[in-house]
Amino acid sequence: MSTLSRFLPYGLLVGLLTSCSQPEQPTTLLIDNIQGYSFNNQRELFNFTAIAIRDGKVLATGDAELSADYPKADKVDGQGKTLIPGIIDAHGHISGLGFTLLSVDVRGQESAQQAAQKVASYAAQQPQLQWIKGRGWNQVLWPDQQFPNAALLDQFIDDRPVWLTRVDGHAGWANSAAMEAAGINTDSVSPAGGEILRDADGNPTGLFIDNAMNLIDQAIPSPSTDEITVALDAVSKHLLSLGITSTHDAGVSAAEHALYRELADSGAMQVRIYGMISSTDPELEQIFAAGHSLGENDMYSARSIKIYTDGALGSHGAALLEPYEDRPDHRGLLLTSAEQLRKLFSLAIANEFQVAIHAIGDRGNRIALDEIEHAYNSVGGRHLRHRIEHSQVVALSDIPRFKSLDVIPSMQPTHATSDMNMAEDRIGPERLKGAYAWRSFLKQGSRVVSGSDFPVELAAPFDGIHAAVTRQNKANQPAGGWIAEEAMTIEETMRSFSIDAAWAAHQEDKLGGLTPGKWADFILLDQDIYHIAPEDLWKTQVLETWLAGKRVFKAER
Repeated sequence: MSTLSRFLPYGLLVGLLTSCSQPEQPTTLLIDNIQGYSFNNQRELFNFTAIAIRDGKVLATGDAELSADYPKADKVDGQGKTLIPGIIDAHGHISGLGFTLLSVDVRGQESAQQAAQKVASYAAQQPQLQWIKGRGWNQVLWPDQQFPNAALLDQFIDDRPVWLTRVDGHAGWANSAAMEAAGINTDSVSPAGGEILRDADGNPTGLFIDNAMNLIDQAIPSPSTDEITVALDAVSKHLLSLGITSTHDAGVSAAEHALYRELADSGAMQVRIYGMISSTDPELEQIFAAGHSLGENDMYSARSIKIYTDGALGSHGAALLEPYEDRPDHRGLLLTSAEQLRKLFSLAIANEFQVAIHAIGDRGNRIALDEIEHAYNSVGGRHLRHRIEHSQVVALSDIPRFKSLDVIPSMQPTHATSDMNMAEDRIGPERLKGAYAWRSFLKQGSRVVSGSDFPVELAAPFDGIHAAVTRQNKANQPAGGWIAEEAMTIEETMRSFSIDAAWAAHQEDKLGGLTPGKWADFILLDQDIYHIAPEDLWKTQVLETWLAGKRVFKAER
């Protein structure tokens, strides 16, 4: 008999031994006095005023009586604030936004000269940088609406290469030093799916469209792992401050894929990422061979590839069935050959990977639909939930094919309000009937999933929610909304940014709604978005962001 057992009563001894052998019960967190909204597994909206959380996941939602079920819970008073699931941005570019946050942003500059001056000021403050990089210019907003050129940049900075990506990521503006570093001259040839703009004498102007951008990009040193990590840290904090708890990264490199997996497994990943592996990455087949990348904490998963059919509307790169209205000799650019598209579909489906295919023009969308249909008839893959990213300008006869082929239209509401000042100029009124057509897709039963396409647009989700519901910009113009019949309701919009976005990533059992067993990712807002005037939606402020039951952002007051 042990010394302990000789001196303690039997009952007390059993109690001590039992308590020592039982693991400590996890703490339950109960947040009450909230105006809660979420979607259940049937995609139906429901209300609650209290939520119980344990081990980072939802235990239950209910009314004020829920606290009686968890008398020992740690309690938080929600002070009557609105609580909704964390926003899932279904289409963004993590590294693109990260490096944008760490480079010069020329978004909103009112002329090419103003943009060049801002770049020069930035360069003067960053003498250590070998290349000056930036993003955000948009010639459509300038008085002359003309593409910029190298000569203008050279006036302000000629001692270092400068490379500025257009707001949509489908055109780039270089100075002469950048062209010299890349070996660009009069004899340079435009690659397939790209265009080097030239002056009357045949000299490159410094403007590169779509695949021609690679001529400059390949001269820029690749970012190191440390640089990618810094960019990821910047973008993660930014997204969480906006209420985005998960995002689909549309074009992940092999280096980023490995880093994301490492950070997620170590617990250092700050925001959830669903990765679409870039189809142009040299290590694509090795990534396929390794299979789906999933983790227990669902911070990073990758089971999708990103392919491009065409470019963007603003830079005349979107592939059209008929010529552009404002450029009658041009039908856009195809970025991936038909042969390569077919090969990529076969490889992806054979390895059980979803295909997310970028398509903006009506020809780009038709090609995407045709390839998906061919894949179903030859190798299968219907169950993989293939997506068309943007689905922006679609021939009216092709819209029903999204439903019949079970293709997800992955769309970005702010593209409509950003493009409304030039879309009709590009494609005319008839083709506009199938453009930014959210309601047409919803009416036929397609699940529209929403994102922002950051950094093409701002990551701010309530800008997108406002655009989806009102079809207006933040000045609430035009009156009544632009092509208002294609607007979504607030309920449809929030579904597209939550449960349906999760479904588009095969994550509907884990994310997108505050039902038992799902991760407790949610945000607290300063106003009830379901009961305010639609024109005020963009003004919504995120007060707190919670990820897996832990607060990861709190607004300063």
